[in-house]
Amino acid sequence: MKIIQYNDKPLAHYSYAIISDNMMALVDPSRDPKPYYKLAEQHNAKIVAVFETHPHADFVSSHLQIHKETGADIFVSKLVGANYPHKTFDDGDTYNLGTTVFSAINTPGHSPDSITIIAQNNDDYAMFSGDTLFIGDVGRPDLREKAGNMKAKREELAKSMYQTMQTKFNHLPDNTIVYPAHGAGSLCGKNMSTDASSTLGRERQENWAFKNLTEDEFVDHILKDQPFIPSYFGFNVDINKTGADNYEANIAQPYFHFRVEDFDSDSLIIDVRNQDDFKKNHIAGSINVIAETENDKLETWLGSIVQPEEQFYVVLNSVEDKDGILHRIAKIGYEKQLLGLITLGDSNFESTDKIDLEDFKSHPDHYTIIDIRNKSEVEEGKIFDSAISIPLNELRDSEEDIPTDKPIVVHCAGGYRSAAGSSIVSNLKKNIKVYDLSEAVSNFK
Repeated sequence: MKIIQYNDKPLAHYSYAIISDNMMALVDPSRDPKPYYKLAEQHNAKIVAVFETHPHADFVSSHLQIHKETGADIFVSKLVGANYPHKTFDDGDTYNLGTTVFSAINTPGHSPDSITIIAQNNDDYAMFSGDTLFIGDVGRPDLREKAGNMKAKREELAKSMYQTMQTKFNHLPDNTIVYPAHGAGSLCGKNMSTDASSTLGRERQENWAFKNLTEDEFVDHILKDQPFIPSYFGFNVDINKTGADNYEANIAQPYFHFRVEDFDSDSLIIDVRNQDDFKKNHIAGSINVIAETENDKLETWLGSIVQPEEQFYVVLNSVEDKDGILHRIAKIGYEKQLLGLITLGDSNFESTDKIDLEDFKSHPDHYTIIDIRNKSEVEEGKIFDSAISIPLNELRDSEEDIPTDKPIVVHCAGGYRSAAGSSIVSNLKKNIKVYDLSEAVSNFK
């Protein structure tokens, strides 16, 4: 069998194609099915199966579209209660792909309906562990309290994960290659390795979750310091349980407004240009969520700042960016609430004042400082003792928590998030100066 791994870097999402005897199976595919189709053409392979390890929270899968366009069967646990055509795949079930045999293991912990897919070809073993087993960690158990067909409290899922790690993989050899659905940078876990794969033997030696812990010790460790939960996570679970609409048709719907000279709307406006261009000129009320490179976390912060089904516009740097930004918005299922895409003309809309860094250094007490880092970051140490801590994902709902007796300075850890944070605070507090400390925060660490 031949295994090809795909890496969606902004979401740290891994998906897989497995080819055996001119047939192809996919595991946890991304929203756009085109890369898998191109691969099938290159290898003259027929896509016959799609395996979903669970209803994903952080991205929208293309499993239903692939089924409609190729006839491939979708395999998923019966516990999902999937609302799309599928075949159930649980403990003891198998599927043959040429000379490769796929089998299912129910592995609750990240979600109650998670499965791990085992692929065996002679003495070669691979496990597609979804969000159950990561490289160096396991999936977080706190995402299914409010979403999905099966809801479960985090403590219950943490105990399920303990049992999974203790009992579910014991029959597999050490040379089994571990292929997870996520790597470092994903919010589906907290301490994942940057390695894209591992072996089960290595994980048994190095992964904390395989250590000789009591159930209480395991539960305490897995529940501690989990990252925040973006607003869109439950929304994506529900989409994936039903199956998403056609990707190409959906991204063709939003209007395009080219080189606008004036713009008036009560809807939210997300500006994805770099912060220097944004600060020089932007539509009043815009929020600056930067998306210059794939290292910028547009998907995560768009889905954290904008609520599911909340309508919004997006300001682009250039028409050249249109397709790429549409693709990134659709990955989290937000394309239907996108009203339109905009590029700016020559009009002067609104600009942002720059901070007098020397005055701030000399008189920090003359400013209200807002620290928008995550709670776990703040717990490791405040950069400014007097700062008010409000995580970026909570900032739009925190107007009453921000005093207005002094000019306001917003900071994060490196400057990326403070571009969004300062623009949000400027919208909340229109009659007070709001400054973005940006990368200058490094001078105070």
